[in-house]
Amino acid sequence: MQQVTKEYRIPGASFRGAPFFLTPEGLFSLLVLGSILVFILWPVLAVFFQSIIIDGRLDFSEYTHLFTNEMGLLGNSVLVSTLSTLLSVMLGTCVSLYLTHTRLPGKRLVFGVLLLSIISPPFVSSLVYIMLFGRRGLVTHKMLGLTLDPYGWHGVVLMQTAGFTALAALLILGVLHRVDRDQEYAAYDLGASSFHALTGVTLPLAMPGLLVAGVVVFIRSLSDFGTPIIIGGRFSVLSTEAYLSVVGLYDMPRAAAMSITLLIPALAAFLIYRRLMAGRSYGSSTPRFEHGAERMPLSPLLLWFLAVVTWGYIGFEILKYVTILAGSFTRTWGLDFTPTLKHFETLSASKLSSFFRSLRYAFIAGIAGAAMGAVLAYVLERKRPIGARFFDFIADFPYIIPGPFFGIAYILAFHNPPLMLTGTAFIVVANCVYRQLPISIKSGVAVLKQCRPEIEAGARDLGAKERNVFLDIVAPLMKPAILIAFINTFTMTMITIGAIIFLISPDTKVATVEMFGEIKRGRIGAASALANMIIVTVLAVNLLFSWLYLRKRKQ
Repeated sequence: MQQVTKEYRIPGASFRGAPFFLTPEGLFSLLVLGSILVFILWPVLAVFFQSIIIDGRLDFSEYTHLFTNEMGLLGNSVLVSTLSTLLSVMLGTCVSLYLTHTRLPGKRLVFGVLLLSIISPPFVSSLVYIMLFGRRGLVTHKMLGLTLDPYGWHGVVLMQTAGFTALAALLILGVLHRVDRDQEYAAYDLGASSFHALTGVTLPLAMPGLLVAGVVVFIRSLSDFGTPIIIGGRFSVLSTEAYLSVVGLYDMPRAAAMSITLLIPALAAFLIYRRLMAGRSYGSSTPRFEHGAERMPLSPLLLWFLAVVTWGYIGFEILKYVTILAGSFTRTWGLDFTPTLKHFETLSASKLSSFFRSLRYAFIAGIAGAAMGAVLAYVLERKRPIGARFFDFIADFPYIIPGPFFGIAYILAFHNPPLMLTGTAFIVVANCVYRQLPISIKSGVAVLKQCRPEIEAGARDLGAKERNVFLDIVAPLMKPAILIAFINTFTMTMITIGAIIFLISPDTKVATVEMFGEIKRGRIGAASALANMIIVTVLAVNLLFSWLYLRKRKQ
């Protein structure tokens, strides 16, 4: 008897892909896929068109003026971003090496502070800088009696470094855990010192993490307009001027030209990263969390250096949060340190409404972002429609687009019919969802790559509908990715300001915008109170969902 074997093809082949997109589920997937064009590609094109078409005719005058009279703004942006990136990556590398290559105590505290830092509003460091080192700062004025001017480019670099080091450390940490320790020991056994083994073997193997951290921090720094506005003084950058062009002058062609110009160094950094990573293997192994005895011994001098750098940074971060906490319970920071609850008691109904509105927007964005990320990951990875690589490339745009660019893009794209959305809650939530969509999709694709598609094919052959395959098989397997997408989108919606500050109206104002306004008005106590409310809420939600997920896994 001849044995008949059935050939299972990977879902996404033509004989499976074509019928799928004719089903209700497939049509819904196409609708979600098409939204990428509407809410990512179209806004980007709208900024470009606005910058070169003025009063209905082709006009490059904004670029001519920008590159002849205001070229210093681009230089300032690149200078600050480069310095902040170098310092953040160097500090982040030291902190990561402390966690992975030493047996020194306090690692849980270090890791906890890093996580706390990345869920804090982006200009908390600037607020603390004013409170400690401003003209009425606790350190400079109260303790030392100095009247120094702390504002300028150096303050911007220092506070961006403080704000981005935690992110850089966590990105580098993930790669350092994958470095093959056998290669480190080989160099050490051949006579290399621990310093040369780290610099000659470990860090080159961790180059993907270093490069990713560098690109992410560089783009975040380019996007940051809050820090230069708060502590930059007369020092200005492109993102700041783009913001002022919109909210102060409503000069949209100028803002659009600045946004496109801001995109140039961001794209350059991304292309350099792609070029350095192309076709190279860095010899990483599967993740291993070795016991302390298995680690390569470091010299006492190197251990002391890593400890001093790490705990110096962690000490500043702890001081930052203690200062924020103290500021919210102090009557008048810098003058009267009497304990009080007045800053919480005097929070107006509008500010409390903004806080609860932020919470509502964040939950909606988190759920929508997680669902869309799962659907798009499934369609792009399993179904592979025509143009899948193009859609994947467009979906990655928000990852490399500076925040102010994305906010201005939504103003221009959705200010007129048929999609007149400006001033609505929908445009704020949509901006947050599509801003974080690359992470939602990539986390889903990463999980799907580890799952066998034959399981889904077998369910279809047994008569399961596509909807049941996704809900009963794919979705449960993607729970880790869905949770990551939800927590990331929720967190970033709660703490973001770079893009949505251009989109809010009096009826859609959120807590970070209120906090930014309080800092600009010099109301340190009220700003500290709002900062504490945001940080505690985001931390609580992160811990709650992580606990629920881990508890369910144990069961």
